Amino acid sequence: MPDAAVIVSSDPESFPHSVLAERHPALIRKVRDAFPYGPEQHQALDALLKSATEGVIEPLPPGAADREQWEAWGLPEYVGRSWFEAPFLWSESYFYRQLLAAVGYFGPGPGSGTWRGIDPFRPFKLAELDTPETEEELAALDELAARPVDDQEKALLHGSLWGNRADLGFQLSAGEGAAADSQLVADDSALLWSLLSGGTVCLVADNAGRELIPDLLLLDHLLRHGRADRAVLHLKPHPYYVSDAMTADLVDALRRLKEAKGAAAEAGHRLWSALADGRLTVRAHPFSCAPLPYAKMPGDLGREFAATTVTIFKGDLNYRRLVGDQLWPPTTPFAQPTAYFPGPVAALRTLKSDVIVGLDAATESALVAAQGQRWRTAGTHALIQARP
Repeated sequence: MPDAAVIVSSDPESFPHSVLAERHPALIRKVRDAFPYGPEQHQALDALLKSATEGVIEPLPPGAADREQWEAWGLPEYVGRSWFEAPFLWSESYFYRQLLAAVGYFGPGPGSGTWRGIDPFRPFKLAELDTPETEEELAALDELAARPVDDQEKALLHGSLWGNRADLGFQLSAGEGAAADSQLVADDSALLWSLLSGGTVCLVADNAGRELIPDLLLLDHLLRHGRADRAVLHLKPHPYYVSDAMTADLVDALRRLKEAKGAAAEAGHRLWSALADGRLTVRAHPFSCAPLPYAKMPGDLGREFAATTVTIFKGDLNYRRLVGDQLWPPTTPFAQPTAYFPGPVAALRTLKSDVIVGLDAATESALVAAQGQRWRTAGTHALIQARP
């Protein structure tokens, strides 16, 4: 494969720099206001804010349970260096690890364990489940259930693809559905459906809240219609990147479905039963929160993926980790940076970062002519990519 520079945050005009310099400080303030933290947590958050914007990457304390893991993930190489000099993926991931430490999630630490295991992002996740938009999306399932199976499959796939940007009501409108199709920079959906013909399907989830529900509805459809005999849902073992889904978030989403009416409630009950009888299983591997691409995944995780019929990676962060968070030429075939992956693989992703592969030259030229490079990060375009 051609060399491709690893994305860093040192350019003040770049998107990664804006994440570290603007988004992370704003998140610290948002988390501070979400809970009645005490003086110790506030002091730790202040220290993290200063470190992340003006200081350098600091080591984990000797007593940290995951210190050895992070040292294996490259911590010694970056300690003492600016956050903006380390690879963007690494800096982002370590910031969230330090944010959890600041609020006492891992305990002991600030608050002497009082806040141990309390997800600092939980209020934001729950709020998404209790909105009129979520209610409308669930109600749209009743109309969708009356449509031909092909229409259902397209709507559910696109609902999962776009997450909370376009609900199922949006997908049910032919005109708006066509508009959504035009915003796809790559569409391997036909290949993906050809891979979904039974066996075990693995879905590596992205966000919780309103975005997890379409993923669950897609899995329910695959199991119900024989597109999968068994499904495996990979979640995060602890909070990560604000809204990433954990097991607690899965339970919240399932309860939201079960408490709805009509087709949504039926799907919720089917999924609940699928978990009970083992047709749907949940995994939360530690590498899911690693600051590294999946090309460096441990052997046990690779063997799990190798045993599945197809693995679907959801969302922008998982895409960056799947293909490598690097400045690939956009026309690099999807099959090249994913050649290491031990089995058929697909990606459903809304574009929210610089990395991109698998475009044809005409598509890239048209996007650049219309928007410069903003199309890469604005969340206005998406892709469905697959490799058998």
